[in-house]
Amino acid sequence: MKYTKLSLLMLSTALLATPEVTTLSEVFSEAKTSGNIKYYYIQTDKDQSYDTTKADSSAYANSLGGQLRFDTASLYGFSAGATFMTTNPFLLGANVDTSIIGKDNGARGGNAEIAFSVLGEGYLAYNYKDFALTLGRKVIKTPLIHAKEVRMLPSAVSGAFANYTLGAKSKLELAYLDKFKQRTSDTFVNIVQHALGTNTQAITGSSTGSVVMAGVDYKADSWSLKAYDYYAKDFMNSAYIDASYKMNLKSTKLAFAGQYIKQCSVGNADTNLAKTGSLTAGKSLSVNAIGLKATLALSSAKFTLAYSNLAQDDSKHDSLVLPWDGTPLFTNMITSNDLFQSIYGNAFKADSVYIGGSSGVKIAYSQKFDSLGLDGISTSLAYLNTSNSKFEKNQEDYNAVIAYKHDKHFSLALKGIWVQNNTGASADGTISQLKLLSQYRVIANYKF
Repeated sequence: MKYTKLSLLMLSTALLATPEVTTLSEVFSEAKTSGNIKYYYIQTDKDQSYDTTKADSSAYANSLGGQLRFDTASLYGFSAGATFMTTNPFLLGANVDTSIIGKDNGARGGNAEIAFSVLGEGYLAYNYKDFALTLGRKVIKTPLIHAKEVRMLPSAVSGAFANYTLGAKSKLELAYLDKFKQRTSDTFVNIVQHALGTNTQAITGSSTGSVVMAGVDYKADSWSLKAYDYYAKDFMNSAYIDASYKMNLKSTKLAFAGQYIKQCSVGNADTNLAKTGSLTAGKSLSVNAIGLKATLALSSAKFTLAYSNLAQDDSKHDSLVLPWDGTPLFTNMITSNDLFQSIYGNAFKADSVYIGGSSGVKIAYSQKFDSLGLDGISTSLAYLNTSNSKFEKNQEDYNAVIAYKHDKHFSLALKGIWVQNNTGASADGTISQLKLLSQYRVIANYKF
């Protein structure tokens, strides 16, 4: 609410300063609208025969939705924007996969199977030369707080955002974030409460909290550097850094990248998590993760080899905590985060390569077929093997995608996902495995 009031004050000040009505009218007459209409089908089948107390399951959903965005023209550096988001399920069966509808709404006690609409973005921005300041709701893309656009709708945050552009592609970022809307929700919840749910008070000593984010994204001709820090008082501090180097050898392109992630509980959370009987079984948070990646591009084909490792520390909660839709590891697959770590209150759950002690090796191949006269058609195949001394069996992910892009407006994707020994870890570190997780998605998207 305080950002809304401040935004309205800033906007009214700018409009009152307008010397001519025609100038004010141009703010709206030259405004731009854009958006998308998306059809999404998802089906998830689980073979749970490893646990004789659980039955196999199958669930699916159809939904039609998308976004409508409105951006005003700039007046003395001021502008405003808003994005309306909606998802509308139909032809639902007895068992519904709510991951494209309202799964997060359901986690907070609502009905996860019904349509919803939300003002996902609503902000006032001020730009002066290379500097920009924004107040309100925004969709952002950073390593640990991300939009997660693979789903029907993106997630969003609210707060104050400032950035300074360096050259054509590099920038410095600073943000104060107080609320988060998960991609399957119509409600902006306090950002720390969203992560910890009903355990917020017990862990942090308060019912609410905030995140201060600072980042630099620097790009040069052949190399780039990205570094971010996310600090949530009495909860945790997360640091992320990656660097990449690219080289061109005639028609061949090579790229190498490395990443490092450090997380630790801070303040009250560090003390309270270490207590006997805590959510994490008496373990404070301490995570160290690394990743390496090599990419080879040959005309219309691209090959990727990636490796990641989370250091194992049995005296700590050593799994990555990613409550705001970040899935940053180079070994990330379509199926990663299938336990919905970003769902309300599930921050300390983890899966696959994000579990403490996990090492992952990923091989991926993508191919475009324009040279064969099949314009707009592409395929991608990926395989991930995740090993961990805590696992009874290695997890193996197989992803296959057939995509078609007609033009800048329409695209269609068919995705098949198969995960043998799908593995998850609860907040206290208990490991569970499914024999097989199979998932199928059809996504048709029209942008305007």
